[in-house]
Amino acid sequence: MEPIYSGVINFARGVFAVQGLKFERTGSENLPRTGGAVIAMNHIGYFDFSYAGYSALDVGRLVRFMAKKDVFDHKISGPLMRGMKHIPVDRAAGAGAYRAAVDALRGGELIGVFPETTISRSFELRDFKSGAVRMAQEAGVPVIPLIIWGSQRVWTKDLPRQMRRPKVPIRLDVGTPIDIAADADVDAETAALRARMETMLHAVQDSYETLTGDDLKYLPARLGGTAPTLEEANALDAKEAQEKAAKRAANG
Repeated sequence: MEPIYSGVINFARGVFAVQGLKFERTGSENLPRTGGAVIAMNHIGYFDFSYAGYSALDVGRLVRFMAKKDVFDHKISGPLMRGMKHIPVDRAAGAGAYRAAVDALRGGELIGVFPETTISRSFELRDFKSGAVRMAQEAGVPVIPLIIWGSQRVWTKDLPRQMRRPKVPIRLDVGTPIDIAADADVDAETAALRARMETMLHAVQDSYETLTGDDLKYLPARLGGTAPTLEEANALDAKEAQEKAAKRAANG
């Protein structure tokens, strides 16, 4: 274990215990005990990266997550993120992060990636970027799908945080590794990865505890919840992106 990463893990475990979170993990044995791999995860809450690391701990591994550069610029989180050897992503110039991730994969690291790039307001899978597959292909390592469910009930976009005692189950399901051939079509493999993860997500959702009443806001419209549909969520995402671009332009 690395001192900074170990300290963060121990602190997080204490917080999760106080919150009463109940972690249910399946498929952790699909993560390699040695060697590199890309872990492709769905994204439904702000703490997904911290919860997803639990599955890797089951096999004695640490995950290096690719995260927005803004997190590394923060005076508190920045030193911790760098100390844990996570990889900053500048969306305006992502080539450096991609190169760093490929090098880390070749060095035997597990690299955590959110192919959707941002939190899904609908709690369904958004469109996937191809980076996860491209990195795995170039580094010669597998892609391993990981589904998380329940984290949206702690803190997600557009909804109040439930940080004190949410006492909710957090489900983590790791799928079998997917090998990407050197001559494989990246777009086709990305579509196949998304389809595989969608099947896994639906299975986890179907086996999760029943949500009713006010908790329906954490459930996809497809399942009778009050979350935005994927189309409505995409429209909200587009509006948010336009507002951010206008703000950046106004700030010079």
